[in-house]
Amino acid sequence: MDFSVKMKNHTELTEFILLGIPRTEGLETVLFVIFFFIYVFTLVGNSLILVAILSSSRLHTPMYFFLGLLSIFDIFFPSVTSPKMLLYLSGQRQAISYRGCASQLFFYHLLGCTEGVLYSVMAYDRFVAICHPLRYTVIMNPRLCVVLAMGAWLVGSTDATILTTFTFSLSYCGPNEVGYYFCDIPAVLPLACADSSLAQRVGFTNVGLLALTLFFTILVSYTRIGIAILRIRSTEGRRKAFSTCSAHLTAILCAYGPVIIIYLQSTPNPLLGAVVQILNNLVSPMLNSLIYSLRNKEVKRALKNVLYRSGIIGEV
Repeated sequence: MDFSVKMKNHTELTEFILLGIPRTEGLETVLFVIFFFIYVFTLVGNSLILVAILSSSRLHTPMYFFLGLLSIFDIFFPSVTSPKMLLYLSGQRQAISYRGCASQLFFYHLLGCTEGVLYSVMAYDRFVAICHPLRYTVIMNPRLCVVLAMGAWLVGSTDATILTTFTFSLSYCGPNEVGYYFCDIPAVLPLACADSSLAQRVGFTNVGLLALTLFFTILVSYTRIGIAILRIRSTEGRRKAFSTCSAHLTAILCAYGPVIIIYLQSTPNPLLGAVVQILNNLVSPMLNSLIYSLRNKEVKRALKNVLYRSGIIGEV
């Protein structure tokens, strides 16, 4: 959808000023160094996992197909907000164009929502692998994998389009200072000249309901997986089954933990909100690369082969 025509008819502002992370005045240099290295590590780590999956025929399975998609999202998701944040932390101008703000909000929710759906898809994949091992390759066939991936994109695109349309169909003609480090709905809507109550309700309901639905599907899948693991008689079988799920479950906790903290607050805390958003936007994608590379023997083996062929390490 082209939002530019609709925006032009409803706004007099041409740019917004991002005020940055609340209560961090004087810490810009320290934060720049920390976030810069986290961002670079995130890009390199997830790129290596993606290369390892593509280069190893042993990893051309449904599980690693979805892991490869997760690595792609973990490259692009922090890239929506991190470059602009690093620019203003380095002393550059804190302005962002009106269209840039709308684009940032759209892609933030597109990638964030799609990744949330992907976590549910990966949980379903593990459910089929543990509970229906003999039918796994039949059920999780290439066609279904592509359909599930396209479905995740469709849900994310629909969600982002609804939220961006409701947010930027309002008139913005007054203050342009966004009290945050990127353009998110709670930070942008208070600047609207028109009544934003409908957009606020739609945003809260849409994001909250979708997150709860996805978390519920993950909970159902892992409840069934837990029951199936407990029925395995051999200790080695239970250990192997749990090992295949532990990395994904850890990644889910890292992704949903910060969101749960925000929703459990009785009164909103701007600093805590910013910290949680940074954990979700920047730290979680970095942790995913560590989790899946350190806890997965197949990925570690493929990574070593990639590094060996590139001459970075000796013979493995």
